[in-house]
Amino acid sequence: MRTIAVLNQKGGVGKTTTAIHLAAGAAEAGRQVLLVDLDPQANATSGLGLEHVPGKSLYPVLVGQARAVDMLQASRQANLQILPSELDLAGAEIELAGMDNPLLRVREALAPLRSDPAFDLVIIDCPPSVGLLMTSALVAAEKILVPVQCEYFALEGVGKILNLVERIKQGDLNPSLSILGIVLTMYDTRTRLSQQVSEDLRAHLGEQVFRTIIPRSVRLAEAPSHGRTIYEYDNSGVAAASYRQLTTEFLSRL
Repeated sequence: MRTIAVLNQKGGVGKTTTAIHLAAGAAEAGRQVLLVDLDPQANATSGLGLEHVPGKSLYPVLVGQARAVDMLQASRQANLQILPSELDLAGAEIELAGMDNPLLRVREALAPLRSDPAFDLVIIDCPPSVGLLMTSALVAAEKILVPVQCEYFALEGVGKILNLVERIKQGDLNPSLSILGIVLTMYDTRTRLSQQVSEDLRAHLGEQVFRTIIPRSVRLAEAPSHGRTIYEYDNSGVAAASYRQLTTEFLSRL
């Protein structure tokens, strides 16, 4: 089973949207997928139309009060389950800091699910900050995927993430961690800036940048407010087609 962490230390770049649609797209393609919502904002949970349920998150698992398998919820999408989040998960950073080997807690919490033949793929939606939860996700993951908004500071942000990955590898916490790819999001065909950012990232990172680009889309922005993926909300639109194409490329890289 493969474990992929979707992350960016900056919010509002399409991170959760990408995690949701890669999970739903892979499930649609026949993979058995688990989406882990590790962000206390719980946007991946609500984006799939699920309610925030107190006590239903990775938080009680991390502090040794529950099993991860008991936290799982089914989604409307066949082959897709989610380990939801809740605001209490924000407190995990404080509690984990006082425990032994805090950076190993997420990996240990997910270990029974990673060995479960019911799942082919685990996708972790990380919080948009370089804290204990994000770093723990990097220790737990096999590969990372970085959504990047087509804006001025994109290269700088990617550089910081690549440096963090190298520190994790060199610290022997997860020496086999690698980058699956960089995904360009919120691409606006009307602006020269989007094109320039795309060209700069490809010039610096080459094949690490996915060929598929996710366009800026009003329908894609609206879908989470209805608790639906873009496949449910606007299946024939450009955004749905783009995420399906990205899913195909994503699965081929795996």
